[in-house]
Amino acid sequence: MKKKGHMEFDVQFFGATGEVTGSMYAIHAGSHTVLLECGLVQGGAKSERRNWDPFPFEIGDIDAVVLSHAHIDHSGRLPRLVNMGYDGPVYVQNATLALCEIMLPDSGYLNEKDVEYENRKRRRRGEPLLKPLYTVADAERSLQLFRGMPYGEAAEIAPGLVLTFHDAGHIRGSTIVEFRYSGSDGDRTLVFSGDLGYRDAPVMDPPDILKHADAVLMESTYGDRLHRSFDDTISELTTVFSSANAAQGNVLIPAFTVGRTQDLLYLMAENYERWNLDDWHIYLDSPMAIEATRVYSEYRHLYGVRLFGPDSNLPDLDNFHATRSAEESMTINDVRAGAIIIAGSGMCSGGRILHHLKNNVWRPECHLVIVGFQARGTLGRRLVDGVDTIKLYGDEYRVQIQVHTIGGLSAHGDQADLVAWYGAFENRPPLYLVHGERDAQHILADKLRGLGAPVHIAERAQRISV
Repeated sequence: MKKKGHMEFDVQFFGATGEVTGSMYAIHAGSHTVLLECGLVQGGAKSERRNWDPFPFEIGDIDAVVLSHAHIDHSGRLPRLVNMGYDGPVYVQNATLALCEIMLPDSGYLNEKDVEYENRKRRRRGEPLLKPLYTVADAERSLQLFRGMPYGEAAEIAPGLVLTFHDAGHIRGSTIVEFRYSGSDGDRTLVFSGDLGYRDAPVMDPPDILKHADAVLMESTYGDRLHRSFDDTISELTTVFSSANAAQGNVLIPAFTVGRTQDLLYLMAENYERWNLDDWHIYLDSPMAIEATRVYSEYRHLYGVRLFGPDSNLPDLDNFHATRSAEESMTINDVRAGAIIIAGSGMCSGGRILHHLKNNVWRPECHLVIVGFQARGTLGRRLVDGVDTIKLYGDEYRVQIQVHTIGGLSAHGDQADLVAWYGAFENRPPLYLVHGERDAQHILADKLRGLGAPVHIAERAQRISV
């Protein structure tokens, strides 16, 4: 894969350029290549068809894979890579390994079910049958390649290339990825931010600060805005729950199953009296989120005594219900008032949240609380943008539910967080923005250039030397 004319240590951008999903970059170190991230493209149907495109490199040229964290837009195409022939090591932080053991097989299962549903229609029409992007078996095979590492431990993953994970403060196991390469022209250091957390996160520690790099890749998800303060966010949620209670409606919260869900449950435990949650029944309607919460229970010392009981891996709340089966989920449809329903997917692009929207989106007494980034093309983004009608399962529904966007609960740092994190590098290394929509990237780039940063916006297929 190494091309004549490139230096010993360089990076090529294959994904999450001008968009927030599908992270994928190739790190070339001497004669070896490491794939940094292998993420799923998410969004509308047109965007997601790109997951079927051939990988933009020879799979046999990849010597190792490194994942910054477990979220599907960073890890979700790995089983396809394995299905296509990759059988080398996959380096992750230890907690990422535990979370991927839940998330990747679940993703494979959903792929299989989606194709099974589509093929039933195709058989009736006499059309060719489809195959899933990857299967549960592919996901399980990929997990056998994982090698967990703690924060702060250096490991040589290719000749002369040393990997170190630092805490990114985004979700459990999320990392800032540091590569140090010792080549014929000396030592060079590349730092990839991964997804950076924010300073007011209720549980996570702030991202680790690094002082030196020769090049930096940094996410830019919220490069164009500042989050509301944490206190203001709590007050806003207080108002939402009070209004919904007075109107005798339900509250729907589409939430990412890893990170956001657990933070929400923590905040509900901490604000139980303030939000009058005795008046509600709290449903965690996602088998994967339930299992992820069990993993998070290993860090119960960070969540305080209010969330996990001494003998439980699930929230210790009298009115908390973990609905695993489809049958349990369907019983929620009969609840017309007093239900707080946390369900995936976080961008309303699939999962059980769609069934709850079908039963509540047309009801003005109900509330929809958006707590995470909504990519272009997703149903969540359309709801945030104020669409009048949506189609669910072939039927059209008027959107009368009250929509609230709670930016202060994001697991991503805002513009100030990003600027401060890069600003800690004492040598002002060249900076390449990834994992952000173009408008946000241009605004962030202008802000950073005003502070003297040599900043660039990464382009797909671009190759830069470190």
